[in-house]
Amino acid sequence: MTDFLLVHGSCHGAWCWRDVIPELVALGHRARAIDLPSHGADPTDPAEATLESYAQAILDALEGPTVLVGHSMGGYPITQAAENDPSHISRLVYLCAYVPRGDESLADMRRSAARQPLAPAIRIAPDRITMGFDPDMVGALFYHDCPEGTLDYARAHLCPQPMRPQATPLRRTGRGAGIARSYIRCDDDRAIPPEFQAEMTRDWPPEDVHALPVSHSPFFASPKRLAALLSEIAS
Repeated sequence: MTDFLLVHGSCHGAWCWRDVIPELVALGHRARAIDLPSHGADPTDPAEATLESYAQAILDALEGPTVLVGHSMGGYPITQAAENDPSHISRLVYLCAYVPRGDESLADMRRSAARQPLAPAIRIAPDRITMGFDPDMVGALFYHDCPEGTLDYARAHLCPQPMRPQATPLRRTGRGAGIARSYIRCDDDRAIPPEFQAEMTRDWPPEDVHALPVSHSPFFASPKRLAALLSEIAS
């Protein structure tokens, strides 16, 4: 049995793992999801959310050796958690996620991609504390291959995304360097270009890089297949 902690991406929350958790449990694992600060049911003021507070929320949720799965933006906080305290982290799994590099923030990394499918949909709040995505564009960007009803469910739960965590480079300590890492690329991703995902892992061992023929929301598009792959990676 493996203990999985599932970490959402921008504007999402623990709710997005709704269909994956029972599939992992059916395979004999323990699976949990959390709301990062200022997401989902977490009451943190968006102005107070930081990359460090994201990482601390992850560390506070660990109860023993755990595989951390970070979706999209979640790649940054799972990496920062490992840099801060790797003692209970057995593996990092990046699910169509940003893998921090150098001294770049997530925002820096996104802007460095050759294609920018997200850019036309980004809406920055007047106070510049949060951002979100045009609700008329999220279906095509995130959920185009998901079951009927997914878009309505997601629209009802999407929240403003604090901008400061995404403008903050990873604070490297060297403590997370030895943790095993895996990547799951989504080859029909219309948010983070698949070729950019491939670029982030071009020097990784081939056995640590996997692919699914789905959108940026594999937890809705193919939860059973995603759970099976996570189980395979953990074993």
